[in-house]
Parts: sequence; structure tokens; C-alpha cells
Amino acid sequence: MHAQPSVEPGSPSPSSSPMPTLFTWEFATDPYPAYAWLREHAPVHRATLPSGVEAWLVTRYGDAKQALADARLSKNPVHHAGPAHARGKTGIPGERNADLMTHLLNIDPPDHTRLRRLVSKAFTPRRVAEFAPRVQELTDRLIDGFAAGGEADLIHEFAFPLPIYAICDLLGVPREDQDDFRDWAGMMIRHGGGPRGGVARSVKKMRGYLAELIHRKRENPGDDLISGLIRAGDHGEHLSENEAAAMAFIILFAGFETTVNLIGNGMYTLMRHPEQRARLQASLDAGETDLLATAVEELLRYDGPVEMATWRYATEPLTLGGRRIATGEPVLVVLAAADRDPERFTEPDTLDLARRDNQHLGYGHGIHYCLGAPLARLEGQTALATLLTRLPDVRLAEDPADLRWRGGLIMRGLRTLPVRFTAFSDR
Repeated sequence: MHAQPSVEPGSPSPSSSPMPTLFTWEFATDPYPAYAWLREHAPVHRATLPSGVEAWLVTRYGDAKQALADARLSKNPVHHAGPAHARGKTGIPGERNADLMTHLLNIDPPDHTRLRRLVSKAFTPRRVAEFAPRVQELTDRLIDGFAAGGEADLIHEFAFPLPIYAICDLLGVPREDQDDFRDWAGMMIRHGGGPRGGVARSVKKMRGYLAELIHRKRENPGDDLISGLIRAGDHGEHLSENEAAAMAFIILFAGFETTVNLIGNGMYTLMRHPEQRARLQASLDAGETDLLATAVEELLRYDGPVEMATWRYATEPLTLGGRRIATGEPVLVVLAAADRDPERFTEPDTLDLARRDNQHLGYGHGIHYCLGAPLARLEGQTALATLLTRLPDVRLAEDPADLRWRGGLIMRGLRTLPVRFTAFSDR
């Protein structure tokens, strides 16, 4: 009788199905079968990323929630123990050279605690709620721009400009400068999965502009978020000019592409699930809002805008999902996999817009829970409700197999979303 080979806990287990290939274009189109394999056979898996960097992928809900809240996993890239060329391929392109490190996504307590407390004083639920009419106005204006044509690309004509203009207004960027921001943001999206030089140049331009804008608003403050960041104080503490610029940048950087993908992925999912969509449209026609609120949360869970949480680095050896992670090794929590874990969600691969027990991780967990979640929810609910109400017969104009998803690790979104609908020229 022969002894069975031992298998390290958390390592790929013997299976009749081979391990799927990760990070191909086919994978980008539908990564969920591969994530299901990893959850079952290799829930904490060391992978070589397209950049050549090696990182641990965490795919089960329980492990993901633990990792997101584990103080031993730092957000600060200085803890990455990889070689210099690898360290340059993690985090936000260009930020090291643009003096942008002092933002909430890249620091740990106690600095994170201090900055988040100060920023929270400016980024309040009241400010977001008061912004709702402006989001609705922008939404209607963008739809007015293509409604008479009977067809549109919902990414470039709607989902992309809406959050850019909304966040610019919220920050206090003058209207005459907002098209520059749209161009810089477009460069960041176009190059997000490929060469990083274009992204770095856009980051540098944004950073320079925001520094200049903050300097002007110190002299002439208004009722906008940047002015609020400048005024925010607690027990004599204030944000430095550099910290305020970094915070303004990360609100823009983290807030716009996530909302682009929430709207794009959300509409794509609804158009591919006609029964669920019809149920939501009937609810909206009846003037109800409860189903809209749970629908946006379910769309975030089912095919959300953020595929992986931003980079973390072990500050000491630790065990996660049975695997030993060494000091300095990068960890990527795969939110898209965790949010379809059958151990946490009933029928996780089924879209249920009325799902109530839906503690998804789309906005993170722990001290780095997304500060902009209320704004994202406002924009997502407003955009989807208005599109479904004003374009009730909106439908895909291309076969889903012909659509392309943007490459990259962190975000998940369509390059284009061509649709057709009955044209109209008045409200």
C-alpha cells in the first residue's frame, strides 16, 4: 500500500480539471469560472502577473475579509520586498515621481487615521446628498446629447463623462478646466491595461493642476470639496497643501473609473437579464426606490467595477488560507471571486436584484472601506434609473461576444457599450 502524496493547505489540489490560464483576453471577458476553480482548489494562490510581478491572489470571501482588515498587510508600497523593477510595477503609475504618496490608499495608521478623520470632515454624507440634483442634471444633459440619434456608446457618451464632470464639480474644478480633466482621465482609462507612460503623464498633469488649484483656493475658498479639505481641521491639525492635493487626486482617480464601470457593467448585466431588468423597470415606473437600492448593490456584487482590491504588502510573515506569506510579498484580494463565494452567498452566480443578505466587498472592508461609497451609490442609482426610464427599450447593438473588456488587474470594465433605442428629441 502506497502513501498518498501530501498537499500543503491552500495549494492547488488534485483535480480532474486543470488549472485555468489567467490574465488572457478570454479570461478578461469572463473570469468567473477561473475564480471558481481557484476558490475550490487554490484559494490563496501565488501567481505571476502579466507585468512579471509575483503576488498572492486571495479568492475566498472569508480569507478576503480577513486580508482586507489585517494590519500586517500594509498599503504602503515601501514594504514591497521585490526588486526595483517589480516595485515600479505596483500601485498607481507615476505616483512615486509625482509626490502623490500621501493619500488614503497608500498609507497605514497612524497617518491613515489622521488623514481619514480630516478628510471625512469635508467629504460628508450631507455634502453628497446636497449634490444629488447636480448629478441628475448632468445625467439628463448627457442623455439629451444622444437621445435623438437612436444609438450611442454608453461608455464614451455617458458612463465616462458623468463621473468626471460630477467629481470635478464636487472638487470645485472650474467648468472651463473640466474638459482637460476629461482628456487626462481618458488617457488613464485607455492605457490602464497597457503601457504605463501615458498614465504617468496624465497623473503628473493632474497633480500639477490640483496643486495650483489648491493654492488658489487657499486665497479664495468656496463651498466645494477642495476648499473643505483645506479648512478641515481637528485639534489644531490640518492637511498640508501636498496632502490636500493627494487627497483630491485620489478622490478623482479612485472615484471616476469605478463609477464608469459600475454604470457600464450594470447596464450590460441588466440588458443580458431581461426578467430582472423588467422587474426593476416596473418598480421605477411605480415610483419605488427600494428595488433600485438593492439592485445597485447586487450589480456591484455580481460583476462589479473593481476586480481586485489595491495592493497590499506583508510587513511580517503571516498565514492566510493555509499558505505562508513572507515579509514584503504582495497580496491582491480578488473581490470579484470573493463576492461569488458559495460559502457566503446563496446561488452566487445568479443575479437577484432583490437580494437582501448582500454584504459584498465591492467597496472594501475595514479601515480602508471606500470613503466615496455614498457618492458612487448616488451616481449609480441616478444613472441606471434615468437610463431605464428615459430609454425604456435600450438594447445591445452588438453581440456580447464581440465586446471587449479593458485589460488590467484592479478595474473591470468594458471598452465600449454600443446600444440602440427608440430615438426621441424631447423629455
